[in-house]
Amino acid sequence: MCTYQTEVLEVRGSGKGSSGWFPVTRASVYLDHPVHAPYEHSLNVDLLNPSRGPGSRVAVELDPESARALAEAILAALGSAAARRVTGGYAGGT
Repeated sequence: MCTYQTEVLEVRGSGKGSSGWFPVTRASVYLDHPVHAPYEHSLNVDLLNPSRGPGSRVAVELDPESARALAEAILAALGSAAARRVTGGYAGGT
């Protein structure tokens, strides 16, 4: 089911597109019909830098189970002892 709810947040990082690496400043996450993935619905993640135009975008369409597994893997990596040392104690909170 499409939620039409889009979560938009400012981020800091880099993405690699067809022209190479570029700074990423924004992320959009939403559940909708995919453009390319062969699923009825997908979790769509766009990492972009709007100031650099449409070529500075990395898009991912994941089936819901893969999206959940990826989210859990990200949280596990950030929660590891090594990550806590690198990030100064970040444990997934705000």
